[in-house]
Amino acid sequence: MTNHSEAAGTSGSSGIGRQNGCGRGSEPSAYLGHGTNTGPADGQQVTLRTPAELADALPYLLGYRPEDSIVLVALHDRDARGRFGGRARLGIPAQADDWPSVAQQLAHGLVTGSERRGARPESMVAFLCQDPVSGESPRDVMERLRPLAQLLRRACGALDVPVVEALCISDGRFWSYCCPGNGCCSSDGEPMGLPGTSVLAAAATYAGLQVRGTLKEMRARLLPWETAAALQQEAALDAAQSALVPRILHAESRADVAEETLAVAQRALGRLAAAPAVPGTLDADLHDDELVGHEDAATLILGLQDRATRDRAAEWMEGDEAGPALRLWRALARRCVGPYGEHAAAPLTLAGWVAWSSGDELEAREALAMALAADPDYLFARLLHQACNEGLDPESIRRCLRAERRGRDLTPDPASASASASASASASASASADADADGGEGPFEQRPVPQPASAEPCTATGPRRRRRSHPGGNADGRTVRRASGAAPARRSRSATGNAPAGRRPGSRADGASARARARRGGGQPTEGET
Repeated sequence: MTNHSEAAGTSGSSGIGRQNGCGRGSEPSAYLGHGTNTGPADGQQVTLRTPAELADALPYLLGYRPEDSIVLVALHDRDARGRFGGRARLGIPAQADDWPSVAQQLAHGLVTGSERRGARPESMVAFLCQDPVSGESPRDVMERLRPLAQLLRRACGALDVPVVEALCISDGRFWSYCCPGNGCCSSDGEPMGLPGTSVLAAAATYAGLQVRGTLKEMRARLLPWETAAALQQEAALDAAQSALVPRILHAESRADVAEETLAVAQRALGRLAAAPAVPGTLDADLHDDELVGHEDAATLILGLQDRATRDRAAEWMEGDEAGPALRLWRALARRCVGPYGEHAAAPLTLAGWVAWSSGDELEAREALAMALAADPDYLFARLLHQACNEGLDPESIRRCLRAERRGRDLTPDPASASASASASASASASASADADADGGEGPFEQRPVPQPASAEPCTATGPRRRRRSHPGGNADGRTVRRASGAAPARRSRSATGNAPAGRRPGSRADGASARARARRGGGQPTEGET
């Protein structure tokens, strides 16, 4: 579930006026109803008066255009001018048997999330967004999803948060499930306005806000290649694994591998920063892929499996470093091909962290969710994802990473810097009971809780982690990961040079058993990844 914070979209500068809904008697609601009108809106707010304006506003409330989605938007201030609150989104389940549980989950998640932020919603607006499949009309979609709309209304009503409007948006038309059918709405639905022509669109444009494409397009920038070039990248990863894994597992050479990895990353960042801007996300990504060779990508992907190396890479999070770093982490996520899909958790987490640090919560959530899909036990991604969803300020983590960087610059011996970005994230977390040593995440689990932003030095609020003594010095967590099951879905790309050209047949590397032996580290339990 994408649980958008109250700061998402345009909630701070938009509102819903107060007027009776269609056929609802005289009880005031936080939504203006079908085709009704009132006096001029407050100059400090954008007031949405009709379902048409509400439907047109949805992409600006989310920051992207939802597809196959259930969206709930919280409304506040029932007795005054309503304002938008939190947003929650889930994909529409293909099986209708799953609809009751999904409706309850979505309603409960948004209400409790709003309560944690100190503002229980007074009412809700629900959206069902889905285009027709072959042989289906938009009206067929509306009728098919009507039971889901009723389930959402009942789930919200059970929490004493009524749904004041429920809209179905399909193929450029919309219907209101709340209309009593007294002739105010057409049975064939109403056409959506032209993109960018609504009141909220004009206000968003004036405020400098932009609407992205769809979530599918955003995820495509982070998916592994599905091209002939993926074979070359996989071969480079196999070679890098054979060369680097023994050195990473050896305590005396691990620091050297870290320095070499970071040096390769800095050279790649320099090339990306010096490259001219390319318009269009696909063309820009293809250009970035050409700037990162197969061998360099393999070295970085394997090197970032070491927690300490990854945490140092997380320091490229702001200023002139953030943009090239985000492009590099995206490029590396696209190179985690074939059996190396689980390795994508590290670059995806770094991409999510830099996006969040740069103020792009939407890409941050998607990247971190994809990192957890690649490795559900990746604790650093889990902590950041929860903190981002809770609306915490990333400045506390940035402050810790800045302090680490300054301390390392002042310390001749790099080994003396022991704090990490995962410990920084844990500054917003409380420690809980020890996990099973065989569980992969080490002897602890921490969950973030909201912390007030301050200028105080970074300090952990919970007990310090217990570090285990490991023969061979493998205390920094698993260094090599092996994908289980089938390879993940990949992205079709085409370009010259190192960028892919043509489709690639499915295959797996022959070094799986070697990777498993390296991950076991001689059979000794290791501290889990964060």
